[in-house]
Amino acid sequence: MAEVNLIINDQKVAVPEGSTILEAAQKLNIFIPTLCYDPELSRPASCRICVVEVKGSKNLVPSCAALVREGMVVYTDSPPVIEARKTILDLLLSNHPEDCLTCGRNGDCRLQDYAYLYGVRRGTFGGEKHSYALEDDNPFIVRDMNKCILCGKCVRMCAEVQGKNVVDFAYRGFHTKIAPAMDTTLSQSDCVFCGNCVAVCPVGALQEKGLRKSARTWEVKKVRTTCPYCGTGCNFDLNVKDGKVVGVTSCAGEVNGRALCVKGRFGYGFIHHPDRLTRPLIKKDGVLKEASWEEAINLVAARMGAIKEKYGPDALSVLASARCTNEENYLLSKLTRAVFGTNNIDHCARL
Repeated sequence: MAEVNLIINDQKVAVPEGSTILEAAQKLNIFIPTLCYDPELSRPASCRICVVEVKGSKNLVPSCAALVREGMVVYTDSPPVIEARKTILDLLLSNHPEDCLTCGRNGDCRLQDYAYLYGVRRGTFGGEKHSYALEDDNPFIVRDMNKCILCGKCVRMCAEVQGKNVVDFAYRGFHTKIAPAMDTTLSQSDCVFCGNCVAVCPVGALQEKGLRKSARTWEVKKVRTTCPYCGTGCNFDLNVKDGKVVGVTSCAGEVNGRALCVKGRFGYGFIHHPDRLTRPLIKKDGVLKEASWEEAINLVAARMGAIKEKYGPDALSVLASARCTNEENYLLSKLTRAVFGTNNIDHCARL
């Protein structure tokens, strides 16, 4: 692929043809703020906070969508650029709740980070502010449209990755908002509660209900792991506080990107559920009693061996699980056919 040579902040860089200015800057480790941009989604260039100055251009250029050209000279922190970014932040903060101290995204909010970075303490544009009711009538996601900055990332994630098109822009002008069809709540729409919209929201408009009630951003330790619900192998981060899993967040895994299903993102309640079995149980005199793993395995082996000897191998059958890895299911298949001597094995995903 042909390369394009350009200069960013007096530094030379060569990038593949078709790259954006933002991608070229990232190659040089030059920071450019973004709100609507996401590498996994289309690029509407709507928030304009990523604007840069290109020598010879009449206007500031959105770096997330503008393609590089041979010999281009770019400045990412010139006075006009900084002034434009401060004005954009001023406009956003002028219609944004000032409740950072109690917001669940405090410490993990791009608007907060950029306001700090550019020294914008509060919005200076007076006038009417939005006053939407808090939407928390579903068990998984809290929507606070008063904090929405209309970046559209949730819309594109739902349409382009999840393929559901549940939400989109509604109304016009000052009254524009993100909403399902007929401006209902998520629980009244076709939403499957995958939470992928939450994963890309840069502010506190969308939050995981369970996680944000249980811990502040800085209180959790993130532990990378693989989802146990099926054999796809999606990666995510367990959010652990005081030795307990309080939530799941996306981590841009190799298999799934940041996309997860509702079970993977919100189905972690079983981990610390009081009814969860943590030890084998053997029924003795009609009562289930705790036993050691060795005792339980020996009992199962003895009973299955007795059934095979008395009734033949086809009296046994095995049901494999989608929650196992391919390697584990392969071993289960070998156990069934080579040890039990039967082909009576099926898979739960077929039922």
